Amino acid sequence: MSEPFDCDSCKESLYGRKYIQVDDVPRCIPCYDRLYANTCQECKELIEHNSRELYYEDRHYHEHCFRCSRCSCSLADEPFTCQEDALVCNNCYCNEFSSKCVACGKTVMPGSKRLEYGGCVWHEECFVCCGCEQPIGAQSFIPDKSKYYCVPCYEGRFAPRCAHCKQILVQGGVTYRDEPWHKECFLCTGCKVQLAGQPFTTQGEDPYCVKCFSNLYAQKCSACDKPITGFGEGKYISFEERQWHQPCFKCSECSVSLVGAGFFPDGTKILCKTDCEQTFV
Repeated sequence: MSEPFDCDSCKESLYGRKYIQVDDVPRCIPCYDRLYANTCQECKELIEHNSRELYYEDRHYHEHCFRCSRCSCSLADEPFTCQEDALVCNNCYCNEFSSKCVACGKTVMPGSKRLEYGGCVWHEECFVCCGCEQPIGAQSFIPDKSKYYCVPCYEGRFAPRCAHCKQILVQGGVTYRDEPWHKECFLCTGCKVQLAGQPFTTQGEDPYCVKCFSNLYAQKCSACDKPITGFGEGKYISFEERQWHQPCFKCSECSVSLVGAGFFPDGTKILCKTDCEQTFV
């Protein structure tokens, strides 16, 4: 007579039946699943002994239940993440949470090369110059409203050019007659000294430093014979085709200032209307 061979849990005979032995203790399949099988996180059913089981962060899943919560594709062999306790495949996560390229509208995938500026994101190959349409990459660029230019294209299209040499002004410069000039190009017509940062005047359309203008064009003071330039002590008195610096307009005899006072001309002299005038009357 054979010895009994029963399930340790339900005591039913295991002769002619499948069983699973755990720690040398035999159990029938229904008892094994009831005692040892995990519950699927998704469908809440037992994951039976003959089902492939997947495990993620203390949670158990049937293979067919381990799917993306958005598109339902299997995650068994695909990269995925967990978003608010829901499994999400890499594509769905990127489409939902990753930035979109402002040029092509497609998702900028994590780990891919990208460029960010002004709160916008581009694929590296989509961030191109609006002039030459070549990728800007790590080069310097210049924004112009909603467009972006590489430096050569921007300078070629928009940068001001010197009125003298016609070359681009990258920075600095001076403005003369509403036109831009390089500082080194804005010179005195006479001595060729740079005029940027110093007083100058013009004759016609030509700029001159004070010295050259005085030597070439300025009237001479009838008293000191120095040029009347309009700079420094620039106020002057004019009388009968003669001019004087204001400080030089004095009585020829007593040297009192005649500015705002009456005076008497006597040949090349000017006299105050006091004793000096009476002396020559």
